[in-house]
Formats: sequence, C-alpha cells, structure tokens
Amino acid sequence: MTTASPIKPVVLATPDQLRERIRQKSKLKGRQADDASRAEVVALIGARPAEGYRRDLLIENLHLLNDAYRCLHERHLVALAKEMNIPMAEVYEVATFYHHFEVVKGVKDGDLTVDGAAPALTIRVCDGLSCELAGAQDLLKRLPAILGNPNMRVIPAPCIGRCEQAPAVAVHQHIVPYATLDSVKKAANTDVSFVFTASAAINFITSELTEKSISPHQTHPSAGGVPAYTDYATYIANGGYALAGNIANGSLEIEPIIKAMEDSGLRGLGGAGFPSGRKWRIVREQPAPKLMAVNIDEGEPGTFKDRTYLERDPHRFLEGLLVAAQVVGIDACYIYLRDEYHDCRRLLTAELAKLQANPPAALAGKLPLIELRRGAGAYICGEESAMIESIEGKRGEPRMRPPYIAQVGLFGRPTLEHNFETLYWVRDIVQLGPQWFSGFGRNGRKGLRSFSVSGRVKHPGVKLAPAGINLLELIDEYCGGMLDGHDLYAYLPGGASGGIFPASHANIPLDFDTLQPHGGFIGSAAVIILSQHDTARDAALNMMRFFAHESCGQCTPCRVGTSKAAKLMEATVWDNQTLEDLNIVMTDASICGLGQAAPNPVRCVQKYFPHEIGHATSGVAA
Repeated sequence: MTTASPIKPVVLATPDQLRERIRQKSKLKGRQADDASRAEVVALIGARPAEGYRRDLLIENLHLLNDAYRCLHERHLVALAKEMNIPMAEVYEVATFYHHFEVVKGVKDGDLTVDGAAPALTIRVCDGLSCELAGAQDLLKRLPAILGNPNMRVIPAPCIGRCEQAPAVAVHQHIVPYATLDSVKKAANTDVSFVFTASAAINFITSELTEKSISPHQTHPSAGGVPAYTDYATYIANGGYALAGNIANGSLEIEPIIKAMEDSGLRGLGGAGFPSGRKWRIVREQPAPKLMAVNIDEGEPGTFKDRTYLERDPHRFLEGLLVAAQVVGIDACYIYLRDEYHDCRRLLTAELAKLQANPPAALAGKLPLIELRRGAGAYICGEESAMIESIEGKRGEPRMRPPYIAQVGLFGRPTLEHNFETLYWVRDIVQLGPQWFSGFGRNGRKGLRSFSVSGRVKHPGVKLAPAGINLLELIDEYCGGMLDGHDLYAYLPGGASGGIFPASHANIPLDFDTLQPHGGFIGSAAVIILSQHDTARDAALNMMRFFAHESCGQCTPCRVGTSKAAKLMEATVWDNQTLEDLNIVMTDASICGLGQAAPNPVRCVQKYFPHEIGHATSGVAA
C-alpha cells in the first residue's frame, strides 16, 4: 500500500492582499455623491425627516431640481438617490421617462467632472392638430433664427391644452396664446415673473351658463394666465362648502346623495364614461383605508375643459372632492395636475392652502389629507393606473388588470379615481337636484356635456351644451359658425382617440355610445373642426405621430405599432393591408387604451376618406 503524496497548499493571496480586496468591495460602485451636490439637493427638498424622505415624492423632488437649474444635472441625481436612499438606476429611469425633465450628464474636464451645458431657456411650440392648423409648423421653423440665441432651445411639444388659443407656445413656464414670432420673442427676452397674482374675484356660477359658452369670445388677449375667478372668500360668502359641512356634521345622510348621483346620470367625464354613482358604491364597500386620485392630466389633444373650469371656480371642484371623500369614506386625496398648467397649479395651491388653513367651522378637523401632485409631461398618465404609478413616484406605465384600482389602487389601497369635471358637478347635482342635470339633452340623450371646440370655427372654446347635440347645431348655435372662407369638411369628436368623421356624419348625436357604431367615440368631448382647406389624412398622421411620441413603451404592440403606422401613413398611397395588420395587433394586444384606440383615426380615413390616400372611393359620402 502506497501513501498518497500530501496536498501542497497554494497561496492565493497574502493577508495584505485580502485586506485590500475587502476594502475594494466595501467601496460603493458608480459615481458617488459629493458634499456640495448633496447640500444643494437638501436646500431644495428640505432636511431629512426622522422617518426618512418619502419615496412617493421622488417626482416632486425632481421638479424642484429641474425648476431651480432648468435641467437635472447628473451629480444632483446621484445626490438625490443618496439622500432618498433609492438606487441611482431607479432615479434615472424615472427622470428620463418624463418629457419635461432635462437630464444633463457631466462632462470630463481633466480629472474633474463638471456640469454639462443646459439650455438657458426652453421654448415649447405646441404641434397638436389645432395649433398645427393655426401655423405652429411655421413658428417652429422660423423661431430659432428670429430669437438669434443658440442657448434658447425651440422644440415641438404635444398638445398643451390651449387649443382655443392656437397657436400656443410655452416659454419656460409662461404661456403665449395666439403666438406670433414677435410675441414669442418678446416673452423670451422678458424677465417674466412666475409669482402667481390673483385677478379680481368674481362669483362664477356655472349653472347659470348652461347652454352657453363658458369661454369668452376673445380673439387675441394680451397675455395668458388666469382670468378672474371665484376665490375662497367669495366662494364662502355665496354658500360654498355648506353642502360638505352638512354632510360632515350629520345634517345630510349619505344614501340620498349617492342616489342623486345615480339619478342624474352623471358619467365619468375624463373619457371612459363610467357611471359616477355606481363607482361611489363600489369603492364605499371596500375596506378602509381608502384613497382618492383625481385626474387633471387632461392630455387628450383638443381638450381644455378642465383647465377652463379650474381657472374660474377651483372651490366648486374642491367641494365636490370633499363630498365624494365623505360619502365614500376616503382618508387621503391626491390631485394629479398636468405640468403644462403652471398658472392653474399656482392658483390651486394658493386656494387649497386657504381652505386648509381656515376651513369652515363644520369642516374644522375633518378635512382629509389633500396633496397636489405635478405631472411631468406624459400623456400616458391620463390613464388611471399610469397616473397612480406616477403619484407613487414611478414611471407612468399602466398596470395590468385585474386587480382593478377600486380594490387595489394607490399604495395598494382601494382607490376612487375621478376626472376633475366629474367632481366639479357634484355640488350642483346634489343642491339643485338630479333632475336639473338630467333635464338637459337632445335627440333622446340626457345631461350636459362640456365640449372643447377648436379648429376652423369663429368662436372656439368650452361650450356647455346638452348631451346629444349634433355637430351642426354645436357649430351654428355655440361657435358662431365656420370661419369665413371655410366649409365643414370633417371633424374629430373625441380628440386623438375618437376617430375622424366626414361632414355627412355631422348630424349624429354627440354623446357616450352614439359614435361607436361609426368607428369612434366622444371620449373627453374634444371636438376639432376641419374645413375644405384641410385633409383627414394629415389629421390622422398628426395623431399617430402623437401616439408614437407618447407611448410609454411598455408593450411592443403599441411601442412599435404606432411608430411603424406613422411611417406608413407618410406615403402618398397607403398600404392598407399592412396598416390593418398593425391596427389589429395594437387593438388586441396593447395593455391600455392608448394602443387600443390609436387605430381609430386610421380606420376612419380608410373608410370615409379613401380618395385622400390613393384608393377608389368606397361609396361613403365625405
């Protein structure tokens, strides 16, 4: 028997080498936060609370940095990640998701990394359909030379919610309505004060403007901003918050209020049209704590009704919110306002602070938590679950359903989601009676609709008209007719998603469920009017480019389908078979309504305007 040779030890490392490896591994990977950057971040977001910074305030903190530096420097993102104890990759993916955040990487200067160059001023020219009809493309082409400053960046922007003031331009956070080369240049070279100043208070009574135009018939106001509106003192002096107070002190029972909402026939006015009273019952039955998310993102091209009402009577909306919160049993409310509405944000912040600081006696100590959250330029956040993701400080990507947000919504809790205008009507419906609201209507329809009308009409704006009114009636009775030299050719009844119809369809009642048989829907009632000087194919291409730009990219059918469709639609003769293949895939396989509705304008052009895309007329009158 032989004895095996002993195994000789192999020295892998000396003790000093092992200690060095431990030191290397203990060092954090990636760029580290420097003290100066951390101090600058803390100066904006505030000192660290004892419980740490709230994860859901990431986007709000990014806004603070973006506003202060007009961009997001890479070093500040690193510092913010360190302070909030969030992985840098997560901060970066959120910051780069939203269009209004400008991430600027550092530049190497020898051994140092210095801040990259940020634009001195960003000028966003709306290239939505209404603004394109009014000359936005000419502004985009000519403004850089007119401004004569390479540090001023001129970029196109999707609809900014000023369609009745087309073309509209945002110079940083200052809106230039009815923009011209001269007015934009003047705004760009003026030290504009962004401090909110209140206009003279008025008692704005919406119920007295039924079957009238909400927007004044202005042609060229001297400036944008907020018109005269009902402030807190005026609202209280005219009976405001009495309804919410009576519910809070038990003078009014809950069941009759829900019943009034149901009997009024009020449906969600953000576009989905779900019965409001029914939604209250569903969420009321869920276990506490329950939350509310209010959608004022209003990104559908052609839509500006929520802004119009908010600019004139913010407290009617806030009282509707409080009534819903008390009826349903809501603990906290989160208001999501689109970033393009800077003046509205300043107004709502100021008026909400007045209510919280000095509530009516009946509401003292009974107000739910109300937080105002700021969007960051993402149309997809108008989808309810994407909005909830954004409120939680994440990328605004829609969730798969089920579960539905009524059961598992914001922060995992049952959530009541409402559009701004839906809550705006609550006080009038309860106090004036459900029959008041349902008593309006034409052509067998019931209720009121706030139509955002823009395009080739003399008086664009928000029109508070009976549900079921048709387009010809809307133009003649509320808009002063078509512009001189323009005849009705086509119209979009529901913004980008609602399809495009020929003038021969102008007698169809405009309401929920009336347009679906023809290939469209009313949605948010964003009505854009085209004349014989326009083409439906150009309108459809504008919308498809919008969808491609605004797709969140989460699902391939939408991300690739919208981009591919937009490219195909640039051809003189459309490849209808390939387009329809894309339409089917987007409709059947997209996660949310963006991809599912994107084919509507394409299919309408193919059906009603075949002569525009190089195909023989199908026999459908245009």
